[in-house]
Formats: sequence, structure tokens, C-alpha cells
Amino acid sequence: MAGAASRARTLPARTPVVRGMIHVSMTDLRKLLASPRTRRSPPGARFEQGRFEELPLRPRVPHRFYDAECEDVVVDSAAFGRIRMRVVMYGPRDAPPLLLVHGLMTTSYSWRYLFDLLGDRYRLIAPDLPGSGDSEAVPDRAHTGAALATIIGELQHALGIAGCRTVGNSLGGYLCMRRALAEPASFARLAVIHPPAFPEPRLVALNVAMRVPGVAPVLARVVRHDPRRFAHRNVHYYDETLKSVEEAHEYGDALASAAGARSFTRLLRESLDPRELRSFTRELARRRDGGQRFPVPLMLVYAREDPIVSPAIGPRLHALVPGAQFHWLERSSHFAQVDSPDRLAALLRAFLEG
Repeated sequence: MAGAASRARTLPARTPVVRGMIHVSMTDLRKLLASPRTRRSPPGARFEQGRFEELPLRPRVPHRFYDAECEDVVVDSAAFGRIRMRVVMYGPRDAPPLLLVHGLMTTSYSWRYLFDLLGDRYRLIAPDLPGSGDSEAVPDRAHTGAALATIIGELQHALGIAGCRTVGNSLGGYLCMRRALAEPASFARLAVIHPPAFPEPRLVALNVAMRVPGVAPVLARVVRHDPRRFAHRNVHYYDETLKSVEEAHEYGDALASAAGARSFTRLLRESLDPRELRSFTRELARRRDGGQRFPVPLMLVYAREDPIVSPAIGPRLHALVPGAQFHWLERSSHFAQVDSPDRLAALLRAFLEG
């Protein structure tokens, strides 16, 4: 573990990729991936990232993630083929299942602080999405929002938990909302934490850059040179002292292989395609204007401050699903399950039991 803190060789900052009159450098791409607020933070400010070399080996706040059971589940997926998915399970075997779906750049590990808080009432089931964590990477398959939303349902059927209560974070929340629209019987109740929904300019620019021939392979090489440092740099907390080398391993190790890095670049390029996001919000608007509620009971949770997805998306999304519960969290982040697990768990308990 200690070796993860050593500095790895990186590619030159100005590695240009050209398509016609479009020039995309790795510096430009890093700016799109990085948080502007994090880059500008003065010393002592919230979201201020510390040095990777100074990360503690273990997180300062203990958790029960490594006390959980793990199972490799083989899923026959229409989009991904026959794929092995790692599933982490915690809580009484006879308790109601609660599915936890992580977002981009993270894994099932992101739910670690909810294990103690919700594991007494539910059987927590936290999978690693394809190419993330310890799940199989299949970089030659499409990683679209539609494909990922479908495999969530396919995994539910493989585990026998279709129709369970579910919580999704970030990309995972967006995917679960898509799954609910396509197959309402998938969830009894759905809570989503800071999901993207609209194609923000930064997201559109990233998508355009990722589609320039040559960019994805170069980014995959950059990621593989130091995957743990890359993970550390691209996950942002209100309280950055919650990070550790342990976390960098959990999020970065899957990116160290060629297949994992290629799968990640496909996720960046395809899972939040602006065209799919527009189609998603148009469908929500169509349902709202036709007097249709969202297919399942829904709760939206957003942090007042978030350098990854604009908090302004929260009220805009709520306007499309007016029957949903909506909650703000103060002094939190995109990853509320890490920054404010106690407050989030209280909201989840009240909603999931409703």
C-alpha cells in the first residue's frame, strides 16, 4: 500500500490530438475533468485538495466496508454479454434488500459509511458497475446510459431483488431514474443523490473532446501511468481530509489495466452523452405535461455546493418531477454518503420506510 504514494511518470502536458481544425491537448482535457473551484481554492477553503503524497494510509473515519460479504455474480447482459460483476453485501440476510448504485470514478466502496447506519434495517447490496472496482471490464462493448441502466435491472434479476428499494449516487442515480422510466417494476422506492440530468457546457465540451480521434487512447495511457493519483484528483469532498491511500486504491486500481482504462474512457464518452441527457429530460417533461407522475416514489438529494455537478440542476430536475421529495444538504458534496452520512441516512430512512 505504501508504494502507492510514490510519484509515477506522467505524459507531457501538451500532447496534442488533432482532428481537422480541432486541437485537444491533455492539459485541456485535464481542465475539463478537474473542478474549477478546487483549482482556485485558497488554503483552508472547503473542497481544498491536499497533496497525494500526504494522504494517510487509512481513512481517519473508520468504516465497516471490509467486514462485508463479497460475491462475484455472472450476469447475462444484452449490452455487455456474459459479464462478472462484484457485489458487496452487508446486513442481515433476511432483511429487505437495499440496492446501492455508485457513480463515475467510484465503486461500491463509496457507500462504506452507510453500512453501520443502514445495515441494521436492510440487506445492503452494493455492486461495482462494469469496469469499476472488481467487476469485469468489457471495453469493446457500448457503455451508454441505456446499456448501464439495463444492466442494473439484469443484475437485480440475477440476484432475485427486482422491485427493491434503491439509492443511486451521481451517474448511478441518473441510471436508476432511466431504469425506472423503462421498467417501473424495478424499484419500490428510489432515492438519488446529486444525479446529473442536463447537458451542462463543461459536460458537452468533455463529450466533444472525448470523441476526437486519438483522445481516448491518450487519456487511457495517462490514467494508467498513475491511476491512484488520477482517482484522488477527480473525486472531490467538502472535507478532503476524508481521503486516504486506501480509497485511492479502491477507485484507482481498476484503471491500472488496459481494459479498465479503456472502459473508463468509454464511460466518460458515452454514459453521459448530452444527446441521451436531452432525451431523458424531454421524456420527464412529456410525462409532467401529460399529468403523469414519475413511475416510482422518488427523492432527490442535492448538496448546496458541488464542484462536480452544478447544484442548480437540483431544482431544475425537481421541476420535471414535481411529485418527488427534494432535500438540500448543507456542508456536503456530490458524495453526501461520505461527507454527511448521518444526515443522509436520516433522510433515507424516513423516505425508504414511507
